[in-house]
Amino acid sequence: MIKNVHGNTVDYLGEAIVAGRFGSGGSLPAEPLLCEELGVSRTVIRESIKSLVAKGLIQTGPKVGTRVLPSDQWNWFDPDVIAWQSKSGLTPSFVRDLQELRRVVEPAAVKLAAERATETDIADIEDAFTGMKRAVEGGGDYVKYDLRFHQGLLRASHNRMLVQMSKALSALLRTSFEISTIKKDGPRLSLPLHRAVIDAVIAQNGARAERACLVLIDGAHEDIELVLNSRRMLPRLNRPAPMLKTA
Repeated sequence: MIKNVHGNTVDYLGEAIVAGRFGSGGSLPAEPLLCEELGVSRTVIRESIKSLVAKGLIQTGPKVGTRVLPSDQWNWFDPDVIAWQSKSGLTPSFVRDLQELRRVVEPAAVKLAAERATETDIADIEDAFTGMKRAVEGGGDYVKYDLRFHQGLLRASHNRMLVQMSKALSALLRTSFEISTIKKDGPRLSLPLHRAVIDAVIAQNGARAERACLVLIDGAHEDIELVLNSRRMLPRLNRPAPMLKTA
């Protein structure tokens, strides 16, 4: 999607803040300097500042100016914040926070999905699983279908909060899935675990679905820890996910 001047300005400033250009507690340059540096009007700068305030990155005031807030106050459920963090580089602690969040949220959502999923929900999840299987067997974009699979489970919970969270979690989940594909045969070995989740949801067995989801997440956690401990470079979300090669 092509962004307008406001969107590009928000991206520029947001990326600079997340990358640590101004430091925690540091001040952004004055309006005239930003206007000159970015070639935009004061109106654009002011509206962009409002957007960054809403995302929890900065605070403004007559006595404090425009200051960067500590990262623990940023809105980590905002897709833009996640994208900016990815461009500046993901950290092991960030990825581990994600894994803990998944373990708390996703099994509960899958349990609800087993109780509430419609035929359309099941068809969507099955279609995503088919895409994953096809990518494993013939090569292709496994990460895209893995993401659709888990998004489908969250939507199938028919809980408005969880459905909304699935939108914000998309970037986070993609990071996890992309890391897990680095392990040799990781996607192939995970297929039966995904199948167990679908089968439990179809059987409307909430407890079984929750357990199957935990097994899947804990397996991914082990794979991710291997990558983190190897100190390999973590994926960047502004780049396409790697394709699986033909088996």
